[in-house]
Amino acid sequence: MPWTTRSVSLRKPSRPIAAAFVAAALLLPLRNALAEQAAATALTVSMVTPAQRNWPETVPASGWLKPWQEAIIASETSGLRITDVLVDVGSVVTKGQTLVRLSQESVLADLRKQEAAIETAKANLSKAKANADRARQLRPSGALSDEKIVEYLADEQTATASLASEQAALDSEKIKLAQTTITAVDDGIITSRSADLGAVVSAGTELFRMVRQQRIEWQAEVSARYLSRISEGLNVKISGADDHDIEGRVRLVGPSVSTDTSRAIVYVVLPADVRPRSGLYVTGNIELQTSPALTVPETAIVFRDGISYVFTAGEGQRVQRVRVETGRRNNGEVEIVSGIDRSSKVVTSGGAFLSDNDLVKIAEKN
Repeated sequence: MPWTTRSVSLRKPSRPIAAAFVAAALLLPLRNALAEQAAATALTVSMVTPAQRNWPETVPASGWLKPWQEAIIASETSGLRITDVLVDVGSVVTKGQTLVRLSQESVLADLRKQEAAIETAKANLSKAKANADRARQLRPSGALSDEKIVEYLADEQTATASLASEQAALDSEKIKLAQTTITAVDDGIITSRSADLGAVVSAGTELFRMVRQQRIEWQAEVSARYLSRISEGLNVKISGADDHDIEGRVRLVGPSVSTDTSRAIVYVVLPADVRPRSGLYVTGNIELQTSPALTVPETAIVFRDGISYVFTAGEGQRVQRVRVETGRRNNGEVEIVSGIDRSSKVVTSGGAFLSDNDLVKIAEKN
């Protein structure tokens, strides 16, 4: 009987082992099915290795588009009424073109009056000259007293001076007549108009403002720490309001730095055929020098919680999320300052739908 008891105790452990084998056999198809399902739902991605580029080092800047030079067109005479306004805001004008006409009636009347005054002065001079010539002839004979001779000679000088004064007054009236026609001081475009038909103007009244030669420049504000590296002639790339970049050139580096912002103004010349609207606030970059840059497509960068990431190839067709520091941008590519190296393989698109350690399918390159 003791032998029989030991035989029964050996048979009992075989039941759980057998159950485990049965469970494993049943779970194996389920695991395979889950694996196949995960592989089937994996996101298909494309991968590239970072490229080595030579990009110019840039200085970020922002500022206003303003006129290169602005001209103020004003009245030089007073008390005259505007009779014609020939241009409006937005008109392109040329140097010497008539913009406004003022009333001329009173000026013409004063001009005729002055012309008559000159004729009177000429007659007085002719009479005084004749008396002075006669006095000079009679001086040796003593027929005229010295006092009378001096009087005749003084009258001649007075009449000469009077004629010169009247002629100067006539010139002044002619200038006033010319000032009744107000013209453009240079080629340009009218940006402001305050001239109204029928208004009586006074000397110095502003009638128009114009942008000389239609030239707009960018007054870029730059941090003072970059000033020692910025010089005239450097290339500038400006982000235009219509998403088109504008190429410019540094014309002048401002001589002073703002005590409030520690920034200086850099004046950037735009091409003559580029005429953006003034008054826009735009951003851009000033190109300093060329340096190496490790770059990836901009689509590879994933922003989460204000931090830049890329997804790189890991083991077993899984991806790893890697935090990176970005730098310059150019032609759809972005510089990677730190986080990955030249040997990494980076997901180029679809990163927004991925998580760390996700299973992916790598698309084959054509």
